[in-house]
Amino acid sequence: MKTRILKTTSPEALPAALDILLRGGLIVFPTDTVYGLGTSAFNSSAIEKIYLAKGRPVEKAIPVLIGSREDLVNLTSSMPEMANRLIHKFWPGALTIIVLKKSSIPESVSSTNTVALRMPDHPFALELLRQTGPLAVTSANISNQSNPTTAEQVLEQLDGRIDLVLDGGESPGGQPSTLVDCTGSRPNILRAGPISETEILKTSLD
Repeated sequence: MKTRILKTTSPEALPAALDILLRGGLIVFPTDTVYGLGTSAFNSSAIEKIYLAKGRPVEKAIPVLIGSREDLVNLTSSMPEMANRLIHKFWPGALTIIVLKKSSIPESVSSTNTVALRMPDHPFALELLRQTGPLAVTSANISNQSNPTTAEQVLEQLDGRIDLVLDGGESPGGQPSTLVDCTGSRPNILRAGPISETEILKTSLD
């Protein structure tokens, strides 16, 4: 496979990404945290390509990124009040929440009854997601290798394994999002990130 590279400022960027996604391909794009590798959240065979490209263990779930809160109705069967509070305060932003998933979400996204959701605070990513709908997205790196913050770093690891890299310069965050499980009675922080535990607890339990 030959990996194509386009600047996010190119008029070809969005049409090329949409075409690849419709054909079940893989794209990489910048977010507010790190570069993400993604495909349609409802295309099982395409999602399986993510695992192959990264060498990612299949038991590890893949988060879903959205460009609009209206997408939530198609992704989760239950939105707890604590999750709503966190979304209101921190979306778009570096917060990923885990909630109960809709049965329409493929097993390849998550083999459990939950799904991880995020809305990134990045203008290009949001525009892309609004046009594509929900994407299954994980960091654009070989599993257990460094998280890329530039297109060059992506290519060092994934060149020839993916269809398209959308180059938007260096990602401003450089750190994966804070991951919070909202399926219990209290928020459970599974991965520390830019949003602190203090902020999470204060917002969700107020």
